[in-house]
Amino acid sequence: MRSIALIDVNNFYVSCERVFNPKLEGVPVVVLSNNDGCAVARSNEVKALGVKMGQPWFLLKDLARKHGIVAYSSNYTLYADMSNRVMRILSAYSPKQEVYSIDECFLDLTGFSNLTSYGQDIRQRIKQWTGLPVCVGIGASKTLSKLANHIAKKNPEFAGVCDLNAMPQQQDDWLSQIEVGEVWGIGRRLAPKLNAMKIKSVLDLKRSSPSVMRDYFSVVMEKTVHELNGTSCIELEEITPPKKQIISSRSFGIKVTDLASLEEAVSFYISRAAEKLRRQQSYAGAVYVTIRTSPFKDKQPSYENGLTIKLPMQTDNTVLLTKAALWGLRKIYRSGYRYQKAGVMLSDLVFRKNRQGDLFGLASIDSDSRSNKLMNAIDQVNARMGRGTIRLASEGFKQSWRMKQVNRSPNYTTNWDELICVAE
Repeated sequence: MRSIALIDVNNFYVSCERVFNPKLEGVPVVVLSNNDGCAVARSNEVKALGVKMGQPWFLLKDLARKHGIVAYSSNYTLYADMSNRVMRILSAYSPKQEVYSIDECFLDLTGFSNLTSYGQDIRQRIKQWTGLPVCVGIGASKTLSKLANHIAKKNPEFAGVCDLNAMPQQQDDWLSQIEVGEVWGIGRRLAPKLNAMKIKSVLDLKRSSPSVMRDYFSVVMEKTVHELNGTSCIELEEITPPKKQIISSRSFGIKVTDLASLEEAVSFYISRAAEKLRRQQSYAGAVYVTIRTSPFKDKQPSYENGLTIKLPMQTDNTVLLTKAALWGLRKIYRSGYRYQKAGVMLSDLVFRKNRQGDLFGLASIDSDSRSNKLMNAIDQVNARMGRGTIRLASEGFKQSWRMKQVNRSPNYTTNWDELICVAE
């Protein structure tokens, strides 16, 4: 029998904030989305108050005053670095690892012994080395390991580690207590349809006919039923597949009316997207740029537009990508509007080695070499000295349009000027 473990950091964003501010332990804490709009992470204390994921912060102000809820702006730099530390630790526990998300990781523990103790060792090491609390769920498939992790989180008697493989007799009892919407890939959209078929618990879905589920839904649902019965159908992805599109988009901290500010924002977003493009060893063949006003009716004239610019040659050069994006922006920009958001997307991506040259490709070899050296140098300096150390002038300097992060915590682990200080 296979043994797949899912390790998940509890309330990840909130837990990262608590690592560097222990006074937040036991305090209701929320982390807010871009521009401090909605709750995207909630401590258990906040969840107990009935606050839902995605609930707008302005609707929570009275509740926050009454119960002392502390709100933080999202600090993605800190969260990404803490995630990388956790994943590096976990890589030592199995030769087969899939980093599923910023706070979740699958490990193949097939053939390992004493898995409950092994899971406790994982929890203790991550807690000791990073300060972050995790739960470990173990099952014969990825779907079962997800459910095991859910059980470990909700039931203190498991002490953070649930191995469903170790309790075959009790497994169905636990699955009967979990709503079918908790199954990986089911969620709110499919749960009502399953409920209408009298499939309300995970156990009900496990006992359903795989072929019938395929006929009513899809082959994915059929695989889910097999996975719930211990047949592994979803393999670990040890190598993260490259993205087919790269998107960089943010809402502005203030409404923007002038073209110059929009050009700064688009240049900034292209720079971030180009970094990701080079990181996955790819070139882009097209750039899409979009701008829009607020989608809400605020008695202001509304406008939204986008344009795709096909490139004459695929490239990963930030300068060339920015020129294309700014050309497209000037085509779609209209004065007289208060813009709320801009974004870019790189598409038609190909691996560097698969890039198709043009008729005059031999003549461009030297320029490609110079471009690669320049981009590599920029990436290396920014990686060592901090993102944005070297950037295009078109990105601007004051960037008054950038999203609001009024309550962002310091970048404790990635910025020398924001390192935590311990008093003597």
